[in-house]
Amino acid sequence: MSPLNIKKGSTSHSAYNLRSGYGDTVERHTLACLVANEPGVLARVIGLFAGRGYNIESLTVAEVDHQGHQSRITIVTSGTPQIIEQIKAQLGRIVVVLEVHDLTVEGPSVERELGLFKVAGQGDQRVEALRLADIFRASVVDTTLESFVFELTGTPEKIDAFADLMRPLGLVEVARTGVAALSRGAK
Repeated sequence: MSPLNIKKGSTSHSAYNLRSGYGDTVERHTLACLVANEPGVLARVIGLFAGRGYNIESLTVAEVDHQGHQSRITIVTSGTPQIIEQIKAQLGRIVVVLEVHDLTVEGPSVERELGLFKVAGQGDQRVEALRLADIFRASVVDTTLESFVFELTGTPEKIDAFADLMRPLGLVEVARTGVAALSRGAK
């Protein structure tokens, strides 16, 4: 992946009403940012989104290079094509942001998310929860006589579908990691 070429001095527009003014449809994009791993970096990136009214659907952050002191921030956001370009340009202007990649437009990518699901139930509901977990290839990571905690890794859509099926069976709580994504291929 190569860093985006970001134009200096581009015009900015407010994102408070993402559908007005452009006539374009709202699209979901996955952005991957390589940043310096230092205090306040995440706050600056999040501040950019909050200050302009952009929504973050998913956010994951982790150090990826201990020796180089670099972290990767993966952000899933939505907006018109113009708003997405504006977000990428503004991210690129933050000094501690080393690279910005739009995985949605750069080619095929792999997205995964981890979900933990606490399901309480007895009898037939308990059996059905186990059967569905097996179909989805979810692991049982904790169990009591009245509940299970399932672990499931997959696309955000798979995580959503599993949660929807578990709700009527006694879904009590859900914890999700957010999207981790990489582009496919050798580069």
